[in-house]
Amino acid sequence: MATIIIHSNTLNFEQSKTLERKFGKLSAVHNHYRAEVETAPTHEQLVQLRQELELDINVLPANFDSKTVKLVISDMDSTLISIECVDEIADFINVKPQVAAITEAAMRGELNFEESLTERVSLLKGLETNALQHVYDERLTLNPGAETWIEGLKEQGIKFALVSGGFTFFTQRLQERLGIDFTRANVLEIEGHQLSGRVVGDIVGAQAKADFLIELCDQMEILMSQTIAVGDGANDLMMMKEAGLSVAYHAKPTVQEQADTALNYRGLDAILDFIA
Repeated sequence: MATIIIHSNTLNFEQSKTLERKFGKLSAVHNHYRAEVETAPTHEQLVQLRQELELDINVLPANFDSKTVKLVISDMDSTLISIECVDEIADFINVKPQVAAITEAAMRGELNFEESLTERVSLLKGLETNALQHVYDERLTLNPGAETWIEGLKEQGIKFALVSGGFTFFTQRLQERLGIDFTRANVLEIEGHQLSGRVVGDIVGAQAKADFLIELCDQMEILMSQTIAVGDGANDLMMMKEAGLSVAYHAKPTVQEQADTALNYRGLDAILDFIA
């Protein structure tokens, strides 16, 4: 048997009839619906149904036990928050179009992330550091459902880790604001009151994200199967493949193709449906 999750607590007549025809009886569970089917739909069938009904619909992997989850790890830029911080920083030195184009290509998996970040940060050289605070205060917003999601995890005793190919300036502030358990990101080098155009130490890219998840599992003495990883870009895939369940959140096509599950309509709080 396979468990189908419909990430909505309200279904119109057409949606209900279509889902019942395909999956049989629907059961209300907390703020979403579930169905049990003998044969799970294919990825292509799911994609078509999601688009037809404009709903997030997922199959819970058979080897994933939601009751054992102890850790959720998430990307930051365009996942927990709505912006790409490096792009917004670049706007303050009038190089946003160049930086944003590199960011987009890297997230699609067309560029090596580490090399692309080095190139983008180099374009920030000479920028006054107070621009970082302006980005945090004026442009950084949480994606819908973020606070409900993190509070819901806390209520269940599940730890939350934020890992980013972005910068510690932002992860540290979000950690304090949201009560996040663990963070890791890149450190921007500062000379005087300006960015030097370099990153301090090794870059947090795809492998480093996966390594952070492994490190946390060792630290917490839990299995990889007891984790959920959430991301939107190609540099999240290595981390997502290590986790017990991977969630592509409003993600690039290559990520949606490879992730266990995908969310394209609901906010981050819909991730709680997987552990209900």
